[in-house]
Amino acid sequence: MVLEKEEKLSLINNFGLHDKDTGSSEVQIALLTSRINGLSSHFQSASKDLSSRRGLIALVAKRRKLLNYLKKKQPEKYQALIEKLGLRK
Repeated sequence: MVLEKEEKLSLINNFGLHDKDTGSSEVQIALLTSRINGLSSHFQSASKDLSSRRGLIALVAKRRKLLNYLKKKQPEKYQALIEKLGLRK
C-alpha cells in the first residue's frame, strides 16, 4: 500500500517543520500511520494475506519506537501528535 505523491506531500506539509522536512519524528510517524491505516483496510477483504500482515506488524513496531522516542524527548509534541493523528495513547 504505497502512498500517493499528493497524499505524502500533504502529510509532510501538515506535520513537518518546513516543506522539505521528511526526517523529523512527527513526519515519520504520520507517514507510518497513513500506511498502517491503508494496510488495515486492505485486511478487511484479504484476511489470509499473511505476508502483508507481517509487514503491518513491522510498521506498527517502528511507529511505536518513534512514538516512545518522541515521548521521551518532547512530551508536549508527543501529546499534540497523538491527538492530531487520533491514536489511542
